[in-house]
Amino acid sequence: MAPISYDREVTSSIPPAKLFKAFVIDSDTLVPKVLPQAIKSVETLQGDGGAGTIKLITFIEGSKHKWMKQKVDAVDKENFTYSYSIIEGDALDGFESISYHVKFVPSPDGGSIYKNRSIYCPKSDNKITEEEIKSGREKASFIFKAVEAYLVANPDC
Repeated sequence: MAPISYDREVTSSIPPAKLFKAFVIDSDTLVPKVLPQAIKSVETLQGDGGAGTIKLITFIEGSKHKWMKQKVDAVDKENFTYSYSIIEGDALDGFESISYHVKFVPSPDGGSIYKNRSIYCPKSDNKITEEEIKSGREKASFIFKAVEAYLVANPDC
């Protein structure tokens, strides 16, 4: 089956540099802190946050998924872009790979436009349902909104 791509844009009142810092630079500590009901831990296994870095994400007991490894494909701190792929774990069930390309763009009001392209590459024998993709997109949206709300409530973060 051919890869399936989805593009998504979300506006935020948070400036791009702050969102980039939260999602890319501080994600190992911030995401489990903001989402303790879902994420148990984020641990860097290899690298310094740049391309080639590998992270292990573990989910709380009772979650649909137990763990996954992500590999950072590219980071551009000046242009607030970040690309990563899920390379291992039960979140890949039925997929060869899932990759994400993220960009935080300044908006005219001083906030940001979060642009995300998700690319799902199913295994040859897997037929992806719209519900599976929708579920993944809803989880990503939930994570984004939770981190955004945390940054609004903690402006000095």
